[in-house]
Amino acid sequence: MIILGDIGNTETKICLVKNDKIIKKILIPSKGKKIDILNRHLRRFNFVKLKKILFCSVVPSTFKELKNYFRKKTQIKCYELKELNLRSILKIDVNYKQVGSDRLANAISVSVKNKNFVILDFGTATTFDVVVKNNYLGGVISPGVTLSLNSLVSKASLLPSVNLSKISKVIGKNTKSAIRSGFYWGYLGLINNIIDLIFKHTNKKYNVVLTGGLSHLFKNSINVKNNVDKNLTINGLLKVIKKIN
Repeated sequence: MIILGDIGNTETKICLVKNDKIIKKILIPSKGKKIDILNRHLRRFNFVKLKKILFCSVVPSTFKELKNYFRKKTQIKCYELKELNLRSILKIDVNYKQVGSDRLANAISVSVKNKNFVILDFGTATTFDVVVKNNYLGGVISPGVTLSLNSLVSKASLLPSVNLSKISKVIGKNTKSAIRSGFYWGYLGLINNIIDLIFKHTNKKYNVVLTGGLSHLFKNSINVKNNVDKNLTINGLLKVIKKIN
C-alpha cells in the first residue's frame, strides 16, 4: 500500500493506492483544520501495511504538517516530489526552483519517447504545460477561473454569487447570465488562443490533456481534440514512486 498526495493552494487530494489502483481518495482543505478530517478518513487504516509516501505540494506549510502527521503514524519517510532526482525520468528545461511540483508531476505522467503533450490544468491557477517527448519545456500560468470569479464577486457589491456553467448565448439577459458568458466564453477564448500559440510557436503537433476541477466544462468546446484525466497528477506521482527504493 502506498499514499500519494497532491497539495494544491485550495484543496489537498490524498490517495491510497494498491497494485497501481486508487482504492480510496480523500479530499481535505489545504488550509485550516485538516488533521481531524484526515484522522476520520484513516481511523481504520493499518499503517503497518504502508510502504511508501509521496506528495507534490505548492503549500510548504501544509506539506510540513502532513509530513509530521505521517511521521507519528509510521516510520516510512514522507517525500515531496522536488526532493527527488527527477532528471533521470524527465528532462527539465526550466528554472527547477520556480516550477510547481504539481506541474512536474503532470509532465512526468504524460512523458513518453514519441509523443508531445500540452497539459491544461484547471486549478487555483489555470496552467498550460508543454512536454515534447520526455522533455518539459515550460508553460503558461493564467488566473484560475474560480479564483477570478470569486474575486470579481467579492470586490463588486452589487454582483451576485454565480455557479459557473456552460452557456450557449454570448449576450446575457441578466447579471448572472452576463457573468457566466464573460467567464465561459472569455476563458474559452484564452484557452484556444494559448493552445494555438503553443502549436504555432513550436511548430509541433500535440496531444492535449485536461485535468482539474473545471476540465469537464470546457472539454467539448476547445478547438482541438482533447482528453480529460482527473488523476493526471496522482498518476505522475505513481510513476515516480515506483523508482524509489
